[in-house]
Amino acid sequence: PEWSSSVFQQLSGVTQTCATKTVGWDNVAYFCYPFTVEMFYTQEDEGVFPYSLPQWPVLSFEVLSLDFWQRYRVEGYGSLVLPASPGVHILTIPTWRPVELGTVAEMKRFFIGGSPELEDLTYIRIPSTFKGKRLSRFGFRTETTGSVTFRLYCLQQSNALRQRVQSVLDRLGGFSQQSSVYNVLEAFQRARRRMQEARESLPQDLISTSASSV
Repeated sequence: PEWSSSVFQQLSGVTQTCATKTVGWDNVAYFCYPFTVEMFYTQEDEGVFPYSLPQWPVLSFEVLSLDFWQRYRVEGYGSLVLPASPGVHILTIPTWRPVELGTVAEMKRFFIGGSPELEDLTYIRIPSTFKGKRLSRFGFRTETTGSVTFRLYCLQQSNALRQRVQSVLDRLGGFSQQSSVYNVLEAFQRARRRMQEARESLPQDLISTSASSV
């Protein structure tokens, strides 16, 4: 709920159809489909401390196959949480698809095409209609199918974090008090090191005599 985007931002899309190539034991399709997403995070309650970590946006995807006879099949579903750190990220996400019991469904899928598919893509992760505390998928049968690799280039720009840090420093008495405390601790460490160096330079018999007299 804290995330928003521009009204002109496209949040869904469909790639082109790509022929697969045999790589080892796998059939691989290189889609090379570029997309750009720009989103904004706004925290409503700025007065609560400590601040709760935001829930990062999730990218959901569906993989379909098309054969020579123009028959469609659902090959897999998957989702990934967008990286919270900037930079280049290469993520390989495993996929799954729903299945029906019995050989009739698999024969129908092979000869006629078509297969069980999700009506609501949010069911890949957490359904949009879910309101409870525990989500049960008991009885929902799936099988693993493959994986999809994403190459993500993430950029972040934030001004709110600097304001929050400044507000925390204001609560603690300001930057001047924090720096003075740091200077006191650093001076104490230097004095302690000098005392240890002076103690190590003294003769051992003098140290034992002073210790016995104390």
